[in-house]
Amino acid sequence: MTKASALELPRVGQWHDADELRALQEERIPQALEWAAEAPYYRRTLGDTSRVRTIEDLAELPTITKNDLRAAYPLGLLAVSRERLATYHESSGTSGRPTSSFFTAGDWLDVVDRFTRSSIGLTASDTLLVRTPYAMLPTGHQAHQAGLYTGATVIPADNRTLVVTHARIVQLLRDLDVTVAWCMPTECLLWAAAAREAGLRADRDFPALRGIMAVGEPLSPARRDLIQRVWGGVPVVQDYGSTETGSLAGECAQGRLHLWTDRFVAEVLDPATGRSSATGTGQLTITTLYREAMPLVRYNLEDQVRISTPDCDCGWRLPAIEVLGRDATSCMLGGTRITQSALEGLVYTRLADQGVMFWRARAAGTTLEIELEVADEHRGGAEDALDEAVRDRFGIDCRIRGVPIGSLVPIEALTRQPEFVKPRNLFGAGEDWNKAVTYW
Repeated sequence: MTKASALELPRVGQWHDADELRALQEERIPQALEWAAEAPYYRRTLGDTSRVRTIEDLAELPTITKNDLRAAYPLGLLAVSRERLATYHESSGTSGRPTSSFFTAGDWLDVVDRFTRSSIGLTASDTLLVRTPYAMLPTGHQAHQAGLYTGATVIPADNRTLVVTHARIVQLLRDLDVTVAWCMPTECLLWAAAAREAGLRADRDFPALRGIMAVGEPLSPARRDLIQRVWGGVPVVQDYGSTETGSLAGECAQGRLHLWTDRFVAEVLDPATGRSSATGTGQLTITTLYREAMPLVRYNLEDQVRISTPDCDCGWRLPAIEVLGRDATSCMLGGTRITQSALEGLVYTRLADQGVMFWRARAAGTTLEIELEVADEHRGGAEDALDEAVRDRFGIDCRIRGVPIGSLVPIEALTRQPEFVKPRNLFGAGEDWNKAVTYW
């Protein structure tokens, strides 16, 4: 057993109030900073941390952002020897250069332990469908390892493979009596549409499914309600995390998303002033307390959040967080900021009876254009209802257009079952040798 895996991780119930939780955090701060100082990046930037002992002291240290992580690629934030590493991961690199993420075996125990706190309550009786990326990103591996840890049967379906299509997922859900799905919220709607094309109903024909763990996208209350309605009341439970950290927050039985602040210090940062606080609205900034391979000191995720400390009957005694998204999920139109979450709320609440699942919107000059898939018989009513709602909510001009089912999400994307073959070099007479080497 490695040094990191031998650490005794805190357990929910170990602290009884905010003061005891704070004491637990501050006990770990010196060790966390000592670990961080082993990384080349932090050796250059942290300076003397010997006087940093309290949460307030952390504010004296510089913050780090995803741009700094990109600049440190690939090994600048590695704080242990290569022999200690268990896995190496990267972000998807959608913004250019990827970021790295490292885990020791002990780090993975921490990640899995946090993940399994979720109110979904994975057990050995569950069949867990993992439908998030496995390739380089840690999200699929996090759920996979948690499934093994709890004894559940894991189906590694991935969502970046051409082999496991939406139609194949529908088949797996039914044939293997999947009880819990770990996926992006949009996947749930795509599966429901694929089930419809297969002559099935999501709210009736998947009786084993008892819970959906949603991750990787903003989950507005309206979208959550829609997914639960489409799937016949199956609970949708949110998990919040990142490539660099694994799970940062999970949902309790009361429906609140709680930060795992026994494993890291959380700050709400005002980027305009540089000031931070434990609660309020701003950008989430964290300092890890048990991460050894890649300690993060005041890492600003740049996610806009709201942190509070409500009394919650769950008994976890952890701060609650609302993830408000990023500027990338909003746009300015005529001096008004339009957020995806607010617009989504209008689409899914005002059009709840029209069966709308898929839509898109864009700013076009001073007008907001919205297209939505809707059945012919509901088109006129849906357009009028959403037009009125958008104008009332935002005070802007809009152009709403209902389009036929299959216009935004092609039917073929929901039903296709492509043929895949193993690479080969020798072909018989009449065989298609254009398939040499490739997989399809």
